Amino acid sequence: MNKRDFIKFSGLATAGLFATTVSANSPTSAKSGLESLTSMVDDIAPISREERLARIANAQAIMAKQDIDAIVLEPGAAMVYFSGIQWWRSERLTAVVIPRKGDVAVVCPFFEEPSIRESLQVGEDVRVWQEHESPFAQVVAILKDRGIRAGRVGFEHSVRFFVSQGITEANSKLVAVSAEPVTRGCRMYKTNHELALMHRANAITLKAYAFVYSQLQEGMSQGEVKSLMNRAMSALGGERPWSLALFNEASAYPHGTKQSQVISNGSVVLMDCGCAVQGYQADISRTFVFGKPNAKQQKVWNMVREGQRVAMAAAKVGAPAGSVDDAVRAYYLSEGYGPDYALPGLSHRTGHGIGMEGHESVNFVRGESTPLNAGMCFSNEPGIYIPGEFGVRLEDCLYMTHKGPVYFTEPPSSLEDPFGKLVPLQSV
Repeated sequence: MNKRDFIKFSGLATAGLFATTVSANSPTSAKSGLESLTSMVDDIAPISREERLARIANAQAIMAKQDIDAIVLEPGAAMVYFSGIQWWRSERLTAVVIPRKGDVAVVCPFFEEPSIRESLQVGEDVRVWQEHESPFAQVVAILKDRGIRAGRVGFEHSVRFFVSQGITEANSKLVAVSAEPVTRGCRMYKTNHELALMHRANAITLKAYAFVYSQLQEGMSQGEVKSLMNRAMSALGGERPWSLALFNEASAYPHGTKQSQVISNGSVVLMDCGCAVQGYQADISRTFVFGKPNAKQQKVWNMVREGQRVAMAAAKVGAPAGSVDDAVRAYYLSEGYGPDYALPGLSHRTGHGIGMEGHESVNFVRGESTPLNAGMCFSNEPGIYIPGEFGVRLEDCLYMTHKGPVYFTEPPSSLEDPFGKLVPLQSV
């Protein structure tokens, strides 16, 4: 994406997106339901073939530095990232081969080739195998055709054992090594176009929150709220929406419980939700109180909001990612929570990497030494959980620029105004 397109795209992402946002706990002004929500993705530009070719060139440069002769990718985020292929894993191998030098190639079952080519954006070399044949022999043939008869072949940690074993057994001169330095080295640092897609996903999620908050009623179940949030994100153009809604004591469980809870006066409502735009993810958490909050709810909410501020201040360019988590835990300890992961307190890491997957490396977690640099994206979610009572989590995602961290969505200013706002997109 060139600079002119970036400016145009980012302007669209911030101008007028909340024109129909409803007021909290009040009826919508014109329409009363999901029909008031319209798509926010009609102007979206997908990742281009040229961008994928640039990604492959970057991967090949990293392979040369790491002395890796090729990498083999199974269906998943990395396969989409480099090739555009939208596929799934099964007992029948479909794989993308990226050599250190030369063109990429695809291996797939014969009968799947037409479908594979529908989303393939790079390369013409598609090798097929019949049901009685070995797909691993095709991978070895691709490598041989690119001058690789022996050497180091990289596999991501999620690649299934039978795949790496099958390839190295088909050619015993190939040695399996980790592909993480290559794939993570590319995907960890987002381009302006990738950030724009994530920015729009965050805009959709935040607008859906405002809509759902306006619809909350006493007696609503967790399932009803989740369903409403998912439908709102879909109506706004979000892909693969997902939601978590935790009420009352259940909000003290970061990822939920089987407890059946409904909204009543004074209920804590913790929601963790997101969606994707062109495969790029948003992840936002908000904590509301239905009715008037009590003093403890207000105090803990304010403390979590300060925890986010502490994390943001610690996220300096060049600082180790783990130092962000350290700073938050030191603050919470000074307020009597913890120590470390002990409850009541913060029982999980302060944040995680995010991009094409909701959780990616690197994390804001103790001991993580990777330095923060431009293009890296993280969640900032230093919750506090009090077993038997309630929990509070505020989560907003940020990206690193050369000057420091910038939020996609600015955290809310108070429990009385619990949404926050979309932040204008900046170039890295």
